[in-house]
Amino acid sequence: MNLGNYLLYRLSTAISVLFGASVLTFGLVYLTPGDPAVTILTEREDAHPTPEAVEAFREAEGLNDPLPVQYLDWIVEVSKGNLGESYYSSQSVATLLIDHAPATLELAAASMIVALCVAIPAGILSAVHRGKPIDIASQLTALVGVSMPNFWLGYLLIIIFSLYLGLFPVSGSGTIAQLVLPAITLGTGMAAIITRLVRTSMLEELESEYVTAARAKGLRERLVLYKHVLRNALIPVVTIVGLQFGYVLNGALVVEIVFQRPGLGMLLVEAVFARNYPVVQGVVLVTAVIFVVTNFLVDLSYYRLDPRIRLGGTNT
Repeated sequence: MNLGNYLLYRLSTAISVLFGASVLTFGLVYLTPGDPAVTILTEREDAHPTPEAVEAFREAEGLNDPLPVQYLDWIVEVSKGNLGESYYSSQSVATLLIDHAPATLELAAASMIVALCVAIPAGILSAVHRGKPIDIASQLTALVGVSMPNFWLGYLLIIIFSLYLGLFPVSGSGTIAQLVLPAITLGTGMAAIITRLVRTSMLEELESEYVTAARAKGLRERLVLYKHVLRNALIPVVTIVGLQFGYVLNGALVVEIVFQRPGLGMLLVEAVFARNYPVVQGVVLVTAVIFVVTNFLVDLSYYRLDPRIRLGGTNT
């Protein structure tokens, strides 16, 4: 499969995924019990709205139309770049996303940096010293990291480093100090997963024939490890890193609540409780787009890391 056909195939797949995500999101938010018009007008006016006001709101927002009609109207507007407006502030959803996205992307990038800086060296050391104390310690640490819930670790770090030691602020965003604890909280689980994967990939490559041949030629062990073994071992790691960067957006929701960071996670939670449908749909759609684009870039990176892999998944 040549590059052009592959890009068309991946584009069609991405559109299908985004279409499914949009349908599920749109359908699920309307399955929640209660009348959103009553909830929203009650919050706006701080009093129970009249039936006339409820009906006027439903008519103005198109809530009286059948769900398929509402969905088609929304898709048409989204295709034009219009994600709608918040029911409460009349502020555009796009503006809200732009305002809140930097905090989430900053947290995601920082957590990935933490994970990679810890996981790659730990995985290499664990593989090179297989069965030794450093390997056992690395595996036990990774097991704890995978098993530890984000919210529990976040509160633990707050208690130790914020309340007792006073080294980092409890909440907020905008400074490096406010980013450290959330990044460690979110990056720990990813570091544990990537460490185990790096170790497994390294062990598989160390048993390959080309490694034996390289050693027989007298190449230094460090050159064998870092130029040959690590490059090939990183191929499956790229996959998990790309997928984890997508999943980290979901993990950021919990972490942002714990540390009160004004990101997409906080925006989504507030919108869900307020029945602010346009904001919920906008956040989920943008998250899905980021996830799909990340996976697409991961697939393309395979060819860069290993030219033997042909686009489309067949080997030469």
